[in-house]
Amino acid sequence: MKIVKKIIKYGLYFLLIPFTYLVVSLVLSTITIDRNESYEIPDKTIYLASNGVHLDIVIPKKNIDSSLLSNLVHKPNENFLGFGWGDEEFYLNTRTWGDLKFDVAFKAVFLNGSSLIHTTRYQNIQNHWIKIKITESELSRLNTYLYESFDFNKNGELILLKNKGYTSRDDFYRAKGSFSFYKTCNSWVNKGFKKSGLKACLWTPFDFGLMNKYK
Repeated sequence: MKIVKKIIKYGLYFLLIPFTYLVVSLVLSTITIDRNESYEIPDKTIYLASNGVHLDIVIPKKNIDSSLLSNLVHKPNENFLGFGWGDEEFYLNTRTWGDLKFDVAFKAVFLNGSSLIHTTRYQNIQNHWIKIKITESELSRLNTYLYESFDFNKNGELILLKNKGYTSRDDFYRAKGSFSFYKTCNSWVNKGFKKSGLKACLWTPFDFGLMNKYK
C-alpha cells in the first residue's frame, strides 16, 4: 500500500510540472511589454507569420540589411524572406506536426542540442500574415538581432545546410544557442521584437502570445 501511495504521489508531482509550466506561460504571455516611444515615422513594414504553432518574422527583401541578405540564398523574383529559429533535430525530422515523435521533442526540450535558422522565400504576401509598421531604427535593431542569431564559419560566412530544405524555396543555416523549455522558437521571435523596441510579451513559448498583441 505504501508503494502505491508513493507512486501516486510522485505521479501527481510529475503531472504538476507541465501544468505549472502551462499556467506560467499563459500568464506571462498576457503581460505586454510596450513599444518604445519614438518620434520616428513607422514607414517600414514587416510581417508576423505562423503555421499554427511556430512563428516566423517575415521581411521584404528591400528591408533586409545588405550584409545579411548578401549571404542568404534568394532569387530575383522572391520578394520576402521569413526567419524562424529552432532545434536542429526537431527541424530536420519534423516537417509537419504529424511527423512529431516523443524522443525528438524530448531531446529538443531537455538536451540542449544545436539550433538552426529556417529561412523561407516568398514571391507574394500571404493572407495569414499580420502586417506591422515599424520605424527605421526598429528595423535596424531587428536586422541586427537576426544577423547575430546566425552562426558563422571561420571565414565569417553563414553555414548553409545544403539540400536540407523542405521545398525549393526554403533553407536551413547553423544558428547560435540551444532550444529549451524556456527558449523556444516563439520566444526567440518575441525576444527579437523586444530587442527591436517593438510591442511584445514579457515571455511566451506560444505563437498566439505575440500574435494577440498585433491582431
